[in-house]
Amino acid sequence: MRIVLLLLVPGVLALGCAHRKGAVPQTWEDPGILMASVPANTSGKNQTLNVPAANQKLIVTPENAVVGKVTTVNQTARFVVLSFPVGHMPAVEQQLGLFRRGLKVGEVKVTGPQLDENTVADIVAGDSEVGDEVR
Repeated sequence: MRIVLLLLVPGVLALGCAHRKGAVPQTWEDPGILMASVPANTSGKNQTLNVPAANQKLIVTPENAVVGKVTTVNQTARFVVLSFPVGHMPAVEQQLGLFRRGLKVGEVKVTGPQLDENTVADIVAGDSEVGDEVR
């Protein structure tokens, strides 16, 4: 049984590699340019799409947005306690959006006081629940 497996495994791997070689048909005119036909093109010619070369450096820009979480909600007094990462506290009087599962559900205005990574904000519009994202 082991001999059969030892003979079949290399054959299966070789077939898998051979199948992948022809899986993506592409037309290349120049190593840096991909030729693609666009159906909405009225001129009847192919358009060229620039593909970044391997020797180009990638530019990464960090996001400076303030992102926090709602830790406590008081619906009767219409305020929330927000928690932010250390060193990323929003300014007092700054308005932020409340997001639940990616959808905007309200707005808050930071009023303070601030203690460590927590601050207090008034609910300006919408509603809030514990765990909502603030940005």
